[in-house]
Amino acid sequence: MQGSANLNVMIKAARLAGRSLVKDFREVENLQVARKGPGDFVTKADMRAEEIIREELTTARPSYGWFGEETGEVKGADPTRRWIVDPLDGTTNFLHGLPHWAVSIALEHKGEIVSGVIFDAAKDEMYVAEKGAGAWMNDFRIRVSGRTRMTDAVFATGIPWGTRRTLPATVQDLAKLMPQCSGVRRWGAASLDLAYVATGRYEGYWEREVKPHDIAAGLVLVREAGGLVEPIHDGRDILGDGMVIAANSDLFGKFAETIRSR
Repeated sequence: MQGSANLNVMIKAARLAGRSLVKDFREVENLQVARKGPGDFVTKADMRAEEIIREELTTARPSYGWFGEETGEVKGADPTRRWIVDPLDGTTNFLHGLPHWAVSIALEHKGEIVSGVIFDAAKDEMYVAEKGAGAWMNDFRIRVSGRTRMTDAVFATGIPWGTRRTLPATVQDLAKLMPQCSGVRRWGAASLDLAYVATGRYEGYWEREVKPHDIAAGLVLVREAGGLVEPIHDGRDILGDGMVIAANSDLFGKFAETIRSR
């Protein structure tokens, strides 16, 4: 696609960070085999990727604000625009040598996500979208799934771990949804869950406790691919609340009704 200047800057930053992470990912696999502790190494890889992205974006647009997973928020001279960045979504997968993780970069303008880039560097899949310009994966236009029956649908979610407060509600969601659908996947990278909804690999996705960096780019991607995205609770802010539901337009109503029912 012929993207805007901002989108081109985002794509370049994502590719540079992705290239760095792929090199580090090979080392993580070696560390796993050697049974050394790879945790600190991954943290450094994550920070290095964010530094690469930040340098690219702030050099190109020094007045924009910044909100990075590792470095937090920095106000910009332009209060209407900010970057929202997760340099490595799917850190646990990365840590375990699983090739399912991504770089996620979004541009917010006046409180709305207007551009998004999600780069699955391990598979060389670049997902991009801009408001009003459609959604793309590499050089191909993408659309949400055309499936219309819940029994044919595959959904994705993130299942909370440890003592997270949303675990009981998520277990209830699964109990209600599983009998109606063809399956539920938990692959551990929210940005790619949304990218897969946009490209029709999943029919829908929901999550009750997710960081804004992980989903910001995916929101515009799904919408531009013809899908629907809403907060789980009406009237709430998706990024602020960390609760989201997305699906193709044919199944959204039934899917959302299932997740929202109590």
